[in-house]
Amino acid sequence: MKLGKMVIVIDGPAGSGKSTVSKLVAQKLGYHYLDTGALYRAVAYMLIRAGIREDDQDNFKKILAAAEISYEKSPAGMFVRVNGEDVTAHLRNEEVSLQASKISALPAVREKLLPVQRAAGRDGGIVAEGRDMATVVFPVAEVKIFLDADENERIKRRHAELAARDGKGDYALIAEGLRRRDHQDRTRTVAPLKPHEDAVHIDTTRMSIDEVVEAVLAVINRHPSREFS
Repeated sequence: MKLGKMVIVIDGPAGSGKSTVSKLVAQKLGYHYLDTGALYRAVAYMLIRAGIREDDQDNFKKILAAAEISYEKSPAGMFVRVNGEDVTAHLRNEEVSLQASKISALPAVREKLLPVQRAAGRDGGIVAEGRDMATVVFPVAEVKIFLDADENERIKRRHAELAARDGKGDYALIAEGLRRRDHQDRTRTVAPLKPHEDAVHIDTTRMSIDEVVEAVLAVINRHPSREFS
């Protein structure tokens, strides 16, 4: 299958499988994978390292305004730099995740990062995943998908992910953190997590990764923009 350079967006809550699925779909299509949540995590990591809270408005705005946040696209994903430093390896712990969920609703942060995200999709040929890709960042994306899964299943997946990464992971703390992130993401005033009205909803609770990838590819294949070689 030969595709035009479309923008494909995959939204969903933590543990729904969107990161893994988005990477695999991008690989199969020869597209770039864009983890826009990594940009918010980069800001969160920057603030945590500087010892600045989001309610410290003066210092928060000062460090945010001065920060140079950029990315490097590759078939394997997106590498994020803050003031020239590659911070990608520091963005996946629970502290950064919770802080990123908090600051993602702040207008100053969104104003800073929205142009960076949209620039990545300017030429198409990307699979972008996050929580508001379809509703805010790329509302004109050709393909919009919303992945979801049962809460207990998402907690299990998050625990397995962290355990595989560093052999650690307190199940109760991970469950608490995921539920807190869900609440923050779904109830925030600015760009809350919700499916776009045009999004195709896929419940991944009882599906393997391969099955979800095939389901997503089937949605893409049905799009009028597809071309066959």
